[in-house]
Amino acid sequence: MKVGIIVFPGSNCDTDCAHAVRAVTGEAAEFVWHKETSLKKFDLIILPGGFSYGDYLRCGAIAKFSPIMQEVRRHADSGRLVLGICNGFQILTEAGLLPGALMRNRRLKFICDTVTLKLATTDTPFTSKGRKGAPCRMPIAHMEGNYFVDAGSLKKMEEKGQIVFQYADESGKITDSANPNGSLRNIAGICNEKRNVLGMMPHPERASEAVLGGDGGRFVFESLC
Repeated sequence: MKVGIIVFPGSNCDTDCAHAVRAVTGEAAEFVWHKETSLKKFDLIILPGGFSYGDYLRCGAIAKFSPIMQEVRRHADSGRLVLGICNGFQILTEAGLLPGALMRNRRLKFICDTVTLKLATTDTPFTSKGRKGAPCRMPIAHMEGNYFVDAGSLKKMEEKGQIVFQYADESGKITDSANPNGSLRNIAGICNEKRNVLGMMPHPERASEAVLGGDGGRFVFESLC
C-alpha cells in the first residue's frame, strides 16, 4: 500500500496523517505538494484537515482548482482509494467527488471536541475492520461541518448505503442532542457509489493510538492494510 498525502497551503494535519499511517499500518507515507500533477505510484490518497488557502470563499472552494486535484479525480475514477478528512472532506464535495456540501455549524461557532460516532456500514475499504452499529469516539475540529444534500440525493445515498458515519450518543443512538453541528441525518462521513472515496469530518488520525487519549479511529487505518 503506497500512500500519498496531499499538502495544500494551509494544511495542518498532514504530518498527523502520515504518523497514523506509519504507526498503524507500517506502510510508508509520502507528502505530495498540491502543484504536483502525478499520483500514479500511489494506492491511497489522503486529503488531510486544515485550512487550505485560508478557507477563503468557502472551505475547499479554492483547493479544488489546485493542479493535483485533476489527478485526484483520475485516481478516484480508476477505482483507487481517496480519503478526505475534515477540510479534505470539504474539498471532495467542492470538487464534486462526493455529493452534498459542508455548511457552517448551526450555532455558527467553531467546535473542537470529541464526539461519539455510529459506524453505519463496514462495506467500504476504509471501515471493513470496524463493527457495524458500534459507537466509537473521535475528535472533531471544524466551523463548517454541517452536512447538507438535496432530498433526492439523500434518498439515493441511503438506498446505496453511502452514509458511513453518524453522530450518536454513547449507546449508538442517533439523536439531535448528539449532533454537534446540525448535519442532516447526523451525517459525519459518506462514501461515493463506488465506495472507493470516503469523506469524514471527524479525525481518525487523532484517535489512532491509546497514547493520544483514545484509539477509536484506529480501525480506519487498519482497514486499509
